[in-house]
Amino acid sequence: MRCVIAGYPFDLIASEVQQAMSGIKPELIVGESVRIGRRTYPVKQVGAVITRQDRRDFTAAEVTRAMRRLGFTCHPAAAAPAEG
Repeated sequence: MRCVIAGYPFDLIASEVQQAMSGIKPELIVGESVRIGRRTYPVKQVGAVITRQDRRDFTAAEVTRAMRRLGFTCHPAAAAPAEG
């Protein structure tokens, strides 16, 4: 799926996003989050990994929109589940 994050086009595939995030420990969730496999990650962490860009270069909304289009479950800031 083609999407634009921080003004740059990316061709993303759900399986490639899962592979990129495998083995990466989720950071503390303080805003929007996305469920990838069995883990819930902050969307900014996922965006930084898949785009290799600085987190200040893109918004959480851009990454959330892309992740939803790929079929991942996203959670708003207030409804982020606790990771245990």
